[in-house]
Amino acid sequence: MPPIISVTNLSKTYGSGFQALRNVNLEIRRGEIFALLGPNGAGKTTLISAICGIVRPSAGTISADGHDIVRDFRAARAKIGLVPQELTTDAFETVWATVNFSRGLFGRAPNPAYIKATLKTLSLWDKKDSRIMTLSGGMKRRVLIAKALSHEPQILFLDEPSAGVDVELRQDMWRLVRTLRDSGVTIILTTHYIEEAEEMADRVGVISRGEIILVEEKAELMRKLGRKQLTLQLQAPLERLPPALDAYRLELARQGSELVYTYDTQGERTGITALLRDLAAAGIRFKDLQTSQSSLEDIFVGLLRERA
Repeated sequence: MPPIISVTNLSKTYGSGFQALRNVNLEIRRGEIFALLGPNGAGKTTLISAICGIVRPSAGTISADGHDIVRDFRAARAKIGLVPQELTTDAFETVWATVNFSRGLFGRAPNPAYIKATLKTLSLWDKKDSRIMTLSGGMKRRVLIAKALSHEPQILFLDEPSAGVDVELRQDMWRLVRTLRDSGVTIILTTHYIEEAEEMADRVGVISRGEIILVEEKAELMRKLGRKQLTLQLQAPLERLPPALDAYRLELARQGSELVYTYDTQGERTGITALLRDLAAAGIRFKDLQTSQSSLEDIFVGLLRERA
């Protein structure tokens, strides 16, 4: 099946000379949730804006569901819904009017039943006659999502959708994302809440300084780059480790009261059995142990550190 979004050799240089994107190549699969991660200024919003036709590329091509975003802009853009970072709404319009108007902008026939269902899904139905200016920040964010969904797009971009919203809205939003994905909508999100990407995404892309440095299945990424740590709580603190344990590259933590052993999750052998045997031989006793695995955030920070 061909990708629903295809980005080829995309670059963007602004008039100031700043190059926001450098030769980006990216394919988004139909029906997936794709998380785009990167620090502030990495190029996430510029990339999304280029795909949505808001920013004109300096070089390269973009297609959305088979339509070139430059040559066939209207057809390509009709496939896309965008929830931007900024709260940009017509403050004096009612919720119903602004969402209904957004549908009309894309040439879709009126469908009050669909608009009603969308507002109910986003807990906005009781606010349908309220002016945007009277709503809270969280409610305005819900209106932006309703506007993006008004024309029934097959591709939905969520640019930092959880920024500045309450926990209730965040949970509602992710329930909606799952429902949309199950109905066949492709979701592309950028987020600073990496734990959400870890929970929601099928694949993860990392962008840094305008370049895509990695695209990987989330589970495979964590398998390849994830680490596990064994933490031993010692019966008596140590000032230093005996030379006989140097091969394990252990770390002393918490003023010598804990011993931390890091091992590769892909290794055929963890080395834990040998470590415990050698600890006993060295007269080091422990009272408890626990294991932990690196999160997507740990992996993300490590990748950026390598590129610095």
